[in-house]
Amino acid sequence: MTTTEALLAEGVSLVGDRFVSQNSPEPNRIDLIVEPENLLACVKPLAEAHWGFLSAISGLDPGVDSGRLEVLYHFRNKAAVLTLRVSLPRDNPVIPSVCGLIPSVSLFERELMEMFGVVCEGTPDPRRLFISDDWPEGVFPLRKDYIVPPLSPSGKGEKGSTA
Repeated sequence: MTTTEALLAEGVSLVGDRFVSQNSPEPNRIDLIVEPENLLACVKPLAEAHWGFLSAISGLDPGVDSGRLEVLYHFRNKAAVLTLRVSLPRDNPVIPSVCGLIPSVSLFERELMEMFGVVCEGTPDPRRLFISDDWPEGVFPLRKDYIVPPLSPSGKGEKGSTA
């Protein structure tokens, strides 16, 4: 039986020397810090080796003062979680799409673009997923600087919705 530690070691070995640093924020998990230009080179060997599966892509906003946004790619193999963490400039958050390597991530990328404003360059389907087409450009609801519009006295949002 393969241990979780052995699975994590295998995942790190597959990524090779393409990451900047690593840490283990909790048992059964390793985070690899990856430069945006190395993302595809890190994902490709994991996908080709069928090392688990990409369970989620998460956006993270550490705050306006940081000047950064982060994108986390969570690969899971049994109890082992290998996360590729990519830091991007807040004013130009562009990352290559991984859809060419893992086509099923299209929905994750669409959510990331819509909610955090991270551009997944080369994604095959950039349409909005959750918010309406008349949503203001440049307003991203999961960023920490997003301000929720106040409710009207009737308890409904600006356009009569139940925001």
